[in-house]
Amino acid sequence: MSTDGRRTLVLGVAIALVAANLRPALASVGPVLSDIRADLGLSGTGASLLTSLPVVCLGLVAAAAPALSRRWGSERVIALVTAVITVALVLRVTDGRVALFVGSIVTAGAIAIANVLIPALIKRDFPGHTGSMTGVYTMALSGAAAVAAGVTVPLSESTDHGWRSGLAFWAIPALVAFVVWTTLVWLPGRRRSTTAPPHSAQGSLLRDPLAWSVTIFFGLQSLSFYSVLSWLPSIYRDAGYDAATAGLLLSISAFVQIPITLVLPSFAARATHQRWYALACTLTTGLGLAGILIAPTAAPYLWVVVLGIGQGGSFGVGLLLFSLRTRTTAATARLSAQAQTVGYLVAAAGPLLVGAVHDATGSWSMPVALLIALLVPQAVFGLLAGARRFVGPAPDAATARAEGTRAAERRSTTG
Repeated sequence: MSTDGRRTLVLGVAIALVAANLRPALASVGPVLSDIRADLGLSGTGASLLTSLPVVCLGLVAAAAPALSRRWGSERVIALVTAVITVALVLRVTDGRVALFVGSIVTAGAIAIANVLIPALIKRDFPGHTGSMTGVYTMALSGAAAVAAGVTVPLSESTDHGWRSGLAFWAIPALVAFVVWTTLVWLPGRRRSTTAPPHSAQGSLLRDPLAWSVTIFFGLQSLSFYSVLSWLPSIYRDAGYDAATAGLLLSISAFVQIPITLVLPSFAARATHQRWYALACTLTTGLGLAGILIAPTAAPYLWVVVLGIGQGGSFGVGLLLFSLRTRTTAATARLSAQAQTVGYLVAAAGPLLVGAVHDATGSWSMPVALLIALLVPQAVFGLLAGARRFVGPAPDAATARAEGTRAAERRSTTG
């Protein structure tokens, strides 16, 4: 393998490792939520806040990511993000409700920054392989979520500390990501790189219809995902399944997303447009939710597999659109920030709404039916976002040249 090939591989592996630490903090809570409620005396509303407030933070903090990147550089910011995640994951299990909520919120804020910056890094450093690297990124996100959903309960049951040990475990891979990213990506780039990131016009995307289509599609698929992530184990525990089996069902749904998120973005990126990918993934999500609504115990493993295919595909398409609908790294960061700021604020309503409707009705039928109904606008905006168009104006020649120079230099200074 050539030197450039090794450096590109190092950067790709480092991105995947960081990505693998952006979901366990969120995915590990649902399987032990009942235990947390019993131990800390959380009400249904309190439990809803525990799962929804971090998603709110994903939205509120995402808008700051482009400015942080311009001020300190994406590599340094991501190094700091992994350090903050490590510390906050330990903090949230130290003592009582306050530590739990503060640690969860701080963790989510750090995750929000990386959520925005990594798609822009992929656009910048892998311009000819956007689809495949987006697939690697989303696969790492989905795979880590699947592992967290599946092993948090066994980890909790393996010690006398219960759910605290299950949640604290995820600080270990976060620490590994910090060490790897700092030593292989940030510090080498800091020593050798002298070229500043390219700058371009920073016009607002708030009046761009295509940007809003991407934003709403991303927000609605996120709402569906985080609602399922938060409440699927509770749905099946109320249906008579034990905690381990309920967590396993969530884990299966997440594991199914791994091959989908790896392969689908590569195919979608090569297509003329992504409309039918967005529509097909949305319809598949609806089929899985319909099975859970109509006959949850008849074929639970089938329903969660179908659900995982649909949600994994929707997530992969949503992230891919950040790159495919923009021409420059700066535009990708801006679209990513807008879509994730607004999108995650929309998504945060999901767990809260599902929990509130369940408390009001005493049943899971209405909450699941509501999630199915919200797939209609998701399909509509997916069709609009999937059209082959671009947000914002075309870059000038100087910006385009600077973009290419920056990508080449970053590959040469990594590893």
